[in-house]
Amino acid sequence: MTDLPASVDVLLRAPRTVLPPPAVRGRLRKAHGLTQTQLAEALEVKRLAVTRWESGDAEPRGQRREAYARLLAELSALYPAALAASADKSVEMPP
Repeated sequence: MTDLPASVDVLLRAPRTVLPPPAVRGRLRKAHGLTQTQLAEALEVKRLAVTRWESGDAEPRGQRREAYARLLAELSALYPAALAASADKSVEMPP
């Protein structure tokens, strides 16, 4: 039998590309003036895929995930207000 705890440790140490929350993805794209179609063409996917990534219904995989994460990281640096808007909306204001 294999060493199960060691197998789990390997999984936990595996590099994982982290993406911002789905709600932030669309704001970053829009802040840079990109359409879903433009992004889809650049990443060689259908526009529906971008829609699903931004709604949280799906996640990109493989090289597309790496490229999308890189784009979003760069846009986050250019448009920090798009990230701040996310934090502001998560706080409920009293009526």
